[in-house]
Amino acid sequence: MQQITSQEETLLLGVLALGDNAYGMTIRRHVSKVTGKDWSIGAIYDPLYRLERRDLVSSFLADPTAERGGRSKRMFRVTELGKAALQNHRAVRDRLWESVPGTAWTK
Repeated sequence: MQQITSQEETLLLGVLALGDNAYGMTIRRHVSKVTGKDWSIGAIYDPLYRLERRDLVSSFLADPTAERGGRSKRMFRVTELGKAALQNHRAVRDRLWESVPGTAWTK
């Protein structure tokens, strides 16, 4: 099972949340809004390309659009391997939280 970082988890969840509208700028806006921190475009694309090399996401070029001056958007999707990595990451994190004594730290 592939391990992922918290940053990768955030991006994978952002791609899943956006569905068919997951491309660089929408992912950036979404994760910035949810995390409350401003993500640079490099903090989006660099890890997404690493995730793609590991087969955790796939990407394709959408049809060119007039509002982008005829340029295509690179769209991202989480692969089945990426979904499995997310589930594993969550299970490990949940077990860690459950191992902390005291009710103040439980769900």
